Amino acid sequence: MKRLFSAILVIVTAMSLSSCSYNSMVKLDESVKAKWGAVQSDYQRRSDLIPNLVNTVKGAANFEKSTLTAVVEARSKATSVQVDPNKLTPESIKAFQASQGELSAALGKLLSITENYPDLKSNSNFHDLQIQLEGTENRINVSRKDFNDAVQEYNSKIRSFPANITAKMFGFSAKGYFTAEPGADKAPKVEFN
Repeated sequence: MKRLFSAILVIVTAMSLSSCSYNSMVKLDESVKAKWGAVQSDYQRRSDLIPNLVNTVKGAANFEKSTLTAVVEARSKATSVQVDPNKLTPESIKAFQASQGELSAALGKLLSITENYPDLKSNSNFHDLQIQLEGTENRINVSRKDFNDAVQEYNSKIRSFPANITAKMFGFSAKGYFTAEPGADKAPKVEFN
C-alpha cells in the first residue's frame, strides 16, 4: 500500500509540475508556426515580384536569356518546396533554405548583370522593382530572425526541466533553425566590367 501511495504521489507531483508547462508549450509552438507563416509570406512576396522584374528587364534590354531562364527556374523550384508548419525539422528547414538560396543567387546574378545596360538602369520601373526586392530581402531577414528567436524560446522550453517531461508525454519535439548560407562567411566580390 505504501509503494502504491508513493507511486501515485510521484505521478501526481510530476503531472502537477509539468501540467503548467503544457499551455506555455502550446503557446510557443503556435508562435513558431506564426513566425514561419511570416517567413513564407515574405518569400512569397519576393516570388510574386520576380515575374514583374523579369518582364521589365526583358522589355528594356536585349538581355542574356540564360540568366532570365535561371531566375524563372529557380523561382519555380523555390515555390515548389513547401514546409508543413507542424514539421519544422532541421532537414525540412534546410531543404526550404536551399531552394530559396538558389533563387537568391539567380536574382543576384540578374541584378549584377543589369549594370551593363544603361537603358535598364535608368528605367524607373526597373528601379522601383529593384527597391521593392531590396525591401523584401530585408523583410525576409527580419522574418527569419524572428522565426529563429521563436524557435530558440520554444526549444529552450521543451528541453528545460520539468517541462521536458510534459514535452515528451505530449510529443513536443525540437524545431529547426535557419542557418547561414554556405559561403556566407566570405565577403562577395564586386566587379564592374
